[in-house]
Amino acid sequence: MAKAARVSPPDSSTGNLIRDSAMGLVAETIDHYVALTLAIWDKGPLGAADIELARLRSAHHVGCVVCKAVRYDVAVADGLDERQASRIGDDISAGDFSPRQQLILQFVDLYLHSPGLPEKSMQRALDAEFSSEEQAHLALALAYFNSSSRCAVALGGMPDSLPRFEMPVPR
Repeated sequence: MAKAARVSPPDSSTGNLIRDSAMGLVAETIDHYVALTLAIWDKGPLGAADIELARLRSAHHVGCVVCKAVRYDVAVADGLDERQASRIGDDISAGDFSPRQQLILQFVDLYLHSPGLPEKSMQRALDAEFSSEEQAHLALALAYFNSSSRCAVALGGMPDSLPRFEMPVPR
């Protein structure tokens, strides 16, 4: 059963996922959210498929139905593997993910559940695979995605389930 919304989204529909959500009720903040969204997807050192894996793992942890169903077009164009994306909540060591992807997913898990300095072996693995800029980009993207997912869940009104759907990054 879908959860009742705490607040209703704006009455108008712009076609922009962020502007049309309850976040759109605080219109003066939306341009900043959209700018940050674009910077995360378009300006950072990580590719869109890597960012999408992290976003989906975070959505899985939070339980945001919409966030789990969305696949962003830039990530699909960058080679996001839907088989992998559909298994984002499974055991990441099961063989479906490359070592780089496993590190991304482990980083998400650490970030969300134990955000302090990782064990030395994990940090060495991260440093061997990702530059400092990539690690910072991943952490900043996670901060944004996790807070957006939590906001959506906290405001309620989520359906029980949604099929996977592709959409453009909100611009």
